[in-house]
Amino acid sequence: VTTFRMPEDFGSVLDKQVIGPTTENLIKSDFPVQSFKPKVQIAFQGLPGQCPREIEVERRRQLYLTFDIAQLLASKGIDSNQLMPRHHDPDNMPTIEEKKDPIFPIYLPLNIFDNDEYDCRTPEEWISLGLEPGSHDRKPVPGKALLPTDDVLGHEDPKSQKLIYKWIDVGVLDYDKETELYLVHKTEKNGLVRDEEGRPILNGGITPEG
Repeated sequence: VTTFRMPEDFGSVLDKQVIGPTTENLIKSDFPVQSFKPKVQIAFQGLPGQCPREIEVERRRQLYLTFDIAQLLASKGIDSNQLMPRHHDPDNMPTIEEKKDPIFPIYLPLNIFDNDEYDCRTPEEWISLGLEPGSHDRKPVPGKALLPTDDVLGHEDPKSQKLIYKWIDVGVLDYDKETELYLVHKTEKNGLVRDEEGRPILNGGITPEG
């Protein structure tokens, strides 16, 4: 019987049979699906007539995707590039007559204004979003960070006057309890979090060799 003989490249045959749009997520990502889901205070078992939990989570997810922190700050007249303190130049300090704003340069770091009282998740909960069910590898968690566009000069002198700071898509790799700082890695042009050799960065970048 030759009628039921399977072709060798069966996958290509199935690809040709795709008709119309699909609900399958075709975008390749290094982030777990659950890391994009917002936290909601809704019971898992709802009463008839109430909005189901899954629908409310999806509504908020789509709503939050429409927000952009750079645009939100710009609408309030805040220049994100000015949020990072820089080295002062006493010889070029603006005077009151020049009417430049601000007259006194920014010198306080942004992190001293951080308030986590209203955070919906603890840092440990944010990091745990990278764990997928049945997997021991912890993937990065998506986020945005205010980082310099020049990585080399940014590491050498983060307060250089030549640096330009922008909100950049990153993958959150780890969290340090002592310093209360997150370890982040910039995403590439395709939105992936990869090392220099193109491999996905897992478990905060710690390899089996250490």
